[in-house]
Amino acid sequence: MQEISFAVSPNASLQVQTVGQTGTPVIVIDDFGTELTHLIEYACESAEYGPDATSMYPGLRAGLPKSYTRAVMKQLYRLFFDVYSIPTDLGMKAVNAAYSLIATPENELKPGQCRPHFDSNRPYYLAILHYLNDGAFCDTGLFRHRQTGLERITEECVDEYMKSRETYAAVHGHTETGYVKGSNDQYELYHRIDYRPNRLVVYPGCLLHSGLVNPVIDVDSNPRTGRLTANIFVDFFPLDGQH
Repeated sequence: MQEISFAVSPNASLQVQTVGQTGTPVIVIDDFGTELTHLIEYACESAEYGPDATSMYPGLRAGLPKSYTRAVMKQLYRLFFDVYSIPTDLGMKAVNAAYSLIATPENELKPGQCRPHFDSNRPYYLAILHYLNDGAFCDTGLFRHRQTGLERITEECVDEYMKSRETYAAVHGHTETGYVKGSNDQYELYHRIDYRPNRLVVYPGCLLHSGLVNPVIDVDSNPRTGRLTANIFVDFFPLDGQH
């Protein structure tokens, strides 16, 4: 894979927001890269897009340049250990790194794409989201499941969450249609992460979340004009004695 030039800006602005009833830390860094030209040009000229077989993402994904992924992880890994109280005997690994474009027409969505989701219930799994293109694209919403009050779907409560959803569907049917746009009978939108070009966001993968998609603006498979983001998913594993 072709390497690109990418540098983290010395003028980047860091916030750690505490969100929801669980007080979950969310990292927000504005003006993260010195410039995004090479990263966006690679997305437009060299990246090869296709469906993501590993998730329900409603669009297209393509591999990120490894040089970019390395630069992001090198810059952030100490912050992750501090903010998320990750044990120091664990090592960090990128388990997926991709450009993402929302591209699925609303009438072609599967039921699982019409409700908030979580990426993983592993304890230290983190999602890194870097907004790239200029434009009035959709924010990212964080949600609370009304029937259980859950915001984080951890290994300890995933069964409770799934059973509650099944019970609701048995009574009401599958009511979700279209993209998630805000609160509904099952989910309460309690926090928005505003879309801003060159804003990088980090949150635990167990949080219930969704893009608040406006199909007219956000559904676009062209990486030059669409809601282009860079997504890196990281997890932490035992070092097996290697430091």
